[in-house]
Amino acid sequence: MAKVLGVSRSGYYAYEGRKMSRHKAIDLELSDFIGQIFKDHHKRYGSPRIWEELKALGWKISRKRVERLMKELGLGAKKPKSWVKTTDSRHNLPVVENILGRDFRAFYAGEKWVSDITYLRSASGWLYMTVILDLWDRKVIGWALSESLSAESVCRALFMAVGNRAPKEVQYQLFLGT
Repeated sequence: MAKVLGVSRSGYYAYEGRKMSRHKAIDLELSDFIGQIFKDHHKRYGSPRIWEELKALGWKISRKRVERLMKELGLGAKKPKSWVKTTDSRHNLPVVENILGRDFRAFYAGEKWVSDITYLRSASGWLYMTVILDLWDRKVIGWALSESLSAESVCRALFMAVGNRAPKEVQYQLFLGT
């Protein structure tokens, strides 16, 4: 085997009998700490943050060493998704005219409603939330959650709003197209 590996027999047996180096022993101990910190922070800490934590615990090591050990352990921080689709403008549907004209005053309930869709990060991915407010008292009168940007979600929020507070008759007729 020594001939195949290109080493002398004495060199091989010297290697076999050698104790683990101090550096390697510290790396093994350090790897346990790194793994625990990584786990404690829900796999979201990368080498800079873990290095800071280790320094706070009294370890005197370089960030590059932490980076190398994390790579050897196969640890990499989860990265948040950098972009989320919030609007789908590729359609031939009519766009409703802005009839408020930035006049957000309302003098009675059901006179003016506004709506918006926002997205929220959850453990299972992104959720889209549709909210409808009555400008009279700024109260949320309808809402719906969905896993996609769909008209169905908007309709559910609108039906909830109509059930909670009837809109002004004229605007309601405009909405229905009657």
